[in-house]
Amino acid sequence: MDIRENYNFWCTSPYFDEDTKAELKSISDNEEEIEERFYKNLEFGTGGLRGIIGAGTNRMNRYTVRKATQGLANYILKENAQEKGIAIAYDSRNKSTEFAWETALCMAANGIKAYIFPELRPTPMLSFALRELGCTAGVVVTASHNPAEYNGYKVYWEDGAQITAPRDKDIIAEVNAIKSYDEVKTMSREDAMEAGLCEIIGSDMDDRYIEALKKLVLRPDAIKRQADKIKIVYTPLHGTGNIPVRRILKELGFENVYVVKEQELPDGNFPTVPYPNPEDKKAFALALELAKEKDADLILATDPDADRLGIYAKDPSDGEYKSFTGNMSGMLILEYLLSQKKELGILPKNGAVVTTIVSGKMAKRIAKAYNVKLIETLTGFKYIGEQIKFFEQDHSNEFLFGYEESYGCLEGTHARDKDAVVAVMALCEAAAYYMDKGITLCEQMNNLFETYGFYKEDLCTITLKGQNGAKQIAAIMEKIRKEVPAELGGSEVLALRDYELGIVKNPKTGEEKGTGLPKSNVLYFELENDAWCCVRPSGTEPKIKFYVGVRGTDSEDAEAKMNTLMCGVRALAEEE
Repeated sequence: MDIRENYNFWCTSPYFDEDTKAELKSISDNEEEIEERFYKNLEFGTGGLRGIIGAGTNRMNRYTVRKATQGLANYILKENAQEKGIAIAYDSRNKSTEFAWETALCMAANGIKAYIFPELRPTPMLSFALRELGCTAGVVVTASHNPAEYNGYKVYWEDGAQITAPRDKDIIAEVNAIKSYDEVKTMSREDAMEAGLCEIIGSDMDDRYIEALKKLVLRPDAIKRQADKIKIVYTPLHGTGNIPVRRILKELGFENVYVVKEQELPDGNFPTVPYPNPEDKKAFALALELAKEKDADLILATDPDADRLGIYAKDPSDGEYKSFTGNMSGMLILEYLLSQKKELGILPKNGAVVTTIVSGKMAKRIAKAYNVKLIETLTGFKYIGEQIKFFEQDHSNEFLFGYEESYGCLEGTHARDKDAVVAVMALCEAAAYYMDKGITLCEQMNNLFETYGFYKEDLCTITLKGQNGAKQIAAIMEKIRKEVPAELGGSEVLALRDYELGIVKNPKTGEEKGTGLPKSNVLYFELENDAWCCVRPSGTEPKIKFYVGVRGTDSEDAEAKMNTLMCGVRALAEEE
């Protein structure tokens, strides 16, 4: 079926609802828009679905969600794993509630019991709940930090982590095998509930989650002494974090928590921010105003599904609020956890920290200082979650902390995905502890730089949308792969890791060895003086990303090295 035939089918078939048809008929004269909506099926990738909300095969709508769910259901049935059911959560985005229920009712129609939260919940709570319920799988309806026009669908397996190889490929195959909407099953909510194939997850799950987090607190005495002094401004950015974040802080005793009222309530249009992402400084505009009014010590922001945390902290040297990258906040928490566990005598001999290849390299030095193993995975927190499963299977290591540069981390094993709620708790605990010692978070961050080196990271992103954009991204990757530069930004290329080919190559000697990681379309340049650059297409957005990192002798040296390297990276990108 070609693009126009597919479009006409959606406009006329009795299978599709009238609102869908009306939306499509409104673009009948816009060939470009019709092509964008129908030139392909919305891809079920290694993490699930993510796309623009709207009618069409290449959009997020109830029909593409149903189709994806039917494929997942078929896989579960083939694995004979249907007895344990599936857990479902959703965030504040437009259509999230609808898509979550479409998922539940499709599963129910296939004889697979669906446990669904009654209201929006953070992604980490889904990871927690499916393990508590003993489910086979889980789904979170969210597009994470993407703009308002997006929604998505993330798939988890029984260990609580997002699906990884080879299961992801097997599920994708089942989804792609569905050629007709006639194959997709559904049923009414009333019938599903009556048949016991759909159950609402009770509030006791929230209680169990909060209690699991509170068990991770290391210095309740420090919190008790400083809880009435430290001032915290928090914004959920119209997302799911509002209730659990405020609850955990209240139950730990923090008294001065000020919520940005304009961003407190869930709203899928995200009216106060262009981009609901705590990585974007614009998202903090209202929070910064409130912080100055309250003379706050900390500013915290979580993304719509509350798996990412962004922070600002007041710098006593000039009274200004300084932003922390995901690497910086991750290192603050990591140093705090390891130092306190060591001091308390509970740091395990086989402890492990897990991070990704594109995250900051200070973690290597911190891990070495505490005699803790550091493991690097491919980009994506699902690989960090997968490591926890491996540890449990072979008893090789005890998981201590996982983090990635994109503002996500995990303390504990209650969840197997990044958790902004536990990150808030850990960071506020650390802030209270250091305040108890007369140190601010900004001062502690400077201490880490002085101790371990002035590490600095940056990101160059090129957005290339649509069908042509995807082709351009593929061409860029192929050209860099074939024409490896001898130097980048004035730094010699010591090795190129090609994760697609699974090799690490020395460009001077031609010597090759294996990467030790699964295949992925990623190129990584090891550069002299601890510098590096990693190039990869985004798995969730129409972007190609150039991650870079340097280590300097001081902040000025690190800044200069970063500027030089970024010039080289931009030149490489522009050449393509």
